Amino acid sequence: MQQKNTYGIAFYNLENLFDTVDDPHLLDDNFTPKGFNKWKDKRYRRKLKKLAYAISKIGEYDMVAPPILLGIAEVENSNVVRKLITQDALKNEPYDFVHFDSPDERGIDTGLIYNTRHFKVLSSETMPLLITNGFGKRDYTRDILYVHGELNGEEVHIFVNHWPSRRDGASATEYKRVKAAKLILQKIETIQESPESLNCIIMGDFNDDPNSASIKYLMQSGLFINPMQKLLSPYSGSAKYKGKWNLFDQILISHSFLNLEKGTHTFEKARIFAPDFLKEWKGKYKGSPFRTFAGKKYLGGYSDHFPVYLILKYFE
Repeated sequence: MQQKNTYGIAFYNLENLFDTVDDPHLLDDNFTPKGFNKWKDKRYRRKLKKLAYAISKIGEYDMVAPPILLGIAEVENSNVVRKLITQDALKNEPYDFVHFDSPDERGIDTGLIYNTRHFKVLSSETMPLLITNGFGKRDYTRDILYVHGELNGEEVHIFVNHWPSRRDGASATEYKRVKAAKLILQKIETIQESPESLNCIIMGDFNDDPNSASIKYLMQSGLFINPMQKLLSPYSGSAKYKGKWNLFDQILISHSFLNLEKGTHTFEKARIFAPDFLKEWKGKYKGSPFRTFAGKKYLGGYSDHFPVYLILKYFE
């Protein structure tokens, strides 16, 4: 039920939101008109339209407007984010965004879309994740996006993540994601405030579940709560792989979001946004996220992830 002064904070992995232009510096050839995926303008425009519609509906029964903060992953560049927020479904929202190109070889980055009526950016930067592969060479993965700002006048520190994948095996790559968790805690230590009083929001596709070592490392700091811990079950999650649900998409918040003081935000609820229109509607993948591609096969869906969100209430 919608209530006054309730606001949505969301995260959405957009599944390869590429434009159709070949960037000679990136491995984006598959997402060009002549590439593997035959990524033509019609398909690109359709994906933009669908994603914008999905974003406009996130948490629609819990809040009066689309999310005022939306972390995103798997976007190629600033142009695709700008195109996204100017689609018909979102163009009336006063959205702006923060995005930096990262060293990921495929060119997929993170970003933060925000409502300018409710959020003011004070500073932003990327945090390079310096890790090596099994051969001792640097593994060029996504940076962590850090944004310092004011949410309805309250100071907040936001980290948007897309941690290294499990492509070479969950156990073999675990150290990469643990190092990402360590990097966030190192950054928090440098902020000139008491860590216990910081308003922190850590969101992203962590490529790990709530009980994985990397997320546990963050939680063992004692600084955060994970309101999404209970959302993972054999029957629900944000993405599905080989018939098993995962909750790689999560939003962690600091304990400071549990207060009830005037001029602050307090946590109310957390959800996976999985309406029927975002799901496969038939076949063996029925109920899974309705994705854009399954291998080479074009399905024309939204994303291979469901968005996740939480509701904050602001006390005036």
